[in-house]
Amino acid sequence: MLSGPQLEIMKVVWRLGEATVRDVYEDLRIRRPVAYTTVMTTMKNMEARGHLRKRTEGRAFVYAASIPESRMLRRIVRDFIDRVFNGSTEPLLAHLVEERRLSEKDLEEIGKMIREKGKQH
Repeated sequence: MLSGPQLEIMKVVWRLGEATVRDVYEDLRIRRPVAYTTVMTTMKNMEARGHLRKRTEGRAFVYAASIPESRMLRRIVRDFIDRVFNGSTEPLLAHLVEERRLSEKDLEEIGKMIREKGKQH
């Protein structure tokens, strides 16, 4: 699974499609202080673990995501639900409703998705 900093890097790469270390570094440093060498090392490690793939362009490496954003987010959410809620989504949804994290519009959209899913079965 991805760490917080790795997920930050993946979000930049997903958004840009392809990115050099410099591209990612410049994007991240707008939001928080980060060292260029940290970004470079993290991206090298992510490439070694199969999260990123690279190609050479001139003297720079250009990185792209090996895994589509939607698939990675499904994995992250599934892992979170398994670890925190023992695989059950009901306590997560109850928590979101109780903490008022879901707006009326969110609840309407969820209801619509549930109804559409029910029609498919």
